[in-house]
Amino acid sequence: MSYRPIVTGSKLAERNDSTGLYQVVVKLKDGGECRLFYSPLGTKINRLQTTPCPVCRRDYYCSCMDNFVEEISGQVDLEELKAAQPASK
Repeated sequence: MSYRPIVTGSKLAERNDSTGLYQVVVKLKDGGECRLFYSPLGTKINRLQTTPCPVCRRDYYCSCMDNFVEEISGQVDLEELKAAQPASK
C-alpha cells in the first residue's frame, strides 16, 4: 500500500511578503507534522521530528516527504492562510 498524505490542519508559521517567503506548519492525518516553505523559487518541505517518518519509519532526518510535496501543498490554501493572518508592520 502506498503512502497517501492527508492534511488535517495548517497554520501560517512565518511570512515575509517582501521576499515572498512563507512557512506553513501542516498536520497530517497519520499524526506527523511537516513545514512547507513557499518561495518564488518553488515549494520545499521538511518533516518535523515529532513522529517517525510514515514512509521509511526512521526517526531521524530523511527526504521521503520530498516525493509528496505537490500532494501536500495542493491540500493547503496559502491565500486563505495569508488572509486569515494579516502581515504585521
